[in-house]
Amino acid sequence: MTKFSGSFTGKVNWQTIVSLPHLANHVLNLAEVSGPQKSTDAKWNDASVTYWGIADLVKGSGSQRGYYVNVHADGYQDWGTFDGKITASGDQITLEGTWKFAGGTGKFKGIKGGGNYKGRMVSPTEVKIEWDGEYQI
Repeated sequence: MTKFSGSFTGKVNWQTIVSLPHLANHVLNLAEVSGPQKSTDAKWNDASVTYWGIADLVKGSGSQRGYYVNVHADGYQDWGTFDGKITASGDQITLEGTWKFAGGTGKFKGIKGGGNYKGRMVSPTEVKIEWDGEYQI
């Protein structure tokens, strides 16, 4: 397996929030976030990532899961899933979890692997994420 790491700064393209009435401050949030990747691996450096996530939050903290797609400079794609948690503490919101590949096109066909991510919301519409992992094609 090849080890690699990277980061991205993503902007919220759209989001929908549903308040659940049975608990105070309980919301479901569905959002699309996208931005450019920076990576130690040339295959992922300057790829564009888009992810769609759903968060189940009480008082700003809870679970997060969803799907992502990386579109590489040569047009090939890889995609997968992520699963993690969101923690609100004071004015800071952090994200942490795991991700794994589910497929790809062209040179990414048959990709396997995954890793971890950590990040934070730097504003209500911007997220910064650092990630690492391994892959095998």
